[in-house]
Amino acid sequence: MAVLTFELPDGSTRDVDVQRVLNAGYAGRSQDDVAAHVAELAELGVPAPAVTPALYPVSPYLAQQTDRVAAQHARTSGEAEWALIVAADGELLLTAACDHTDRDLEVHGVAWSKNAGPDVLARRAWRLADVEQRLDELTLRAWVSHDGEESEIQHGTLAELLTPAYWADVLRSRGDLVPGTVLVSGTIPMAEGVDQFADGWRVELGDPVTGDSIRLSYDVVPMPEPIG
Repeated sequence: MAVLTFELPDGSTRDVDVQRVLNAGYAGRSQDDVAAHVAELAELGVPAPAVTPALYPVSPYLAQQTDRVAAQHARTSGEAEWALIVAADGELLLTAACDHTDRDLEVHGVAWSKNAGPDVLARRAWRLADVEQRLDELTLRAWVSHDGEESEIQHGTLAELLTPAYWADVLRSRGDLVPGTVLVSGTIPMAEGVDQFADGWRVELGDPVTGDSIRLSYDVVPMPEPIG
């Protein structure tokens, strides 16, 4: 499986041999808002989940620390998220993530679309225990770039999403709160009028108390046309 390396604020590193990846979906803290979002997506042809919040297993090799994402066509996009990582000694880490999703495939099955692109993770992380008491104050932002021009597409706080503690309990109940597990949180709303089908994505998880932030960015690179 993929081995990812995360640098902590004290300069130490954690190598994580990724064994399982789970993507949360419809994971807003207000499930009334989630229900409204499900209805909006249904109008676009995206099938509704059987339950909310949902949890989608993703191939472990799709957890990547990369600055380039290859796309098969022009209708793929990211989503600003946080990721919970279980390190080798069971320590829980928190980092920024971007779930790159095939939007054309999404109408045929959300689980399929989640497995058609990588979960891009940042190279830095915080110990969850160090930020958990001010979790709702942490900010989550994303920008997209088109022809070198950048626009903010997402801006919110972790108060909008179900908490890492909630998902840790879910993982524990499944027997999945074990070293090598990565859970990606689900996302916050996108700004209206900003084109998500971009040349590049940038995500920032920020701590306004310390001024520290965890960032990732990547270019979306079109794949060659198939032959045959």
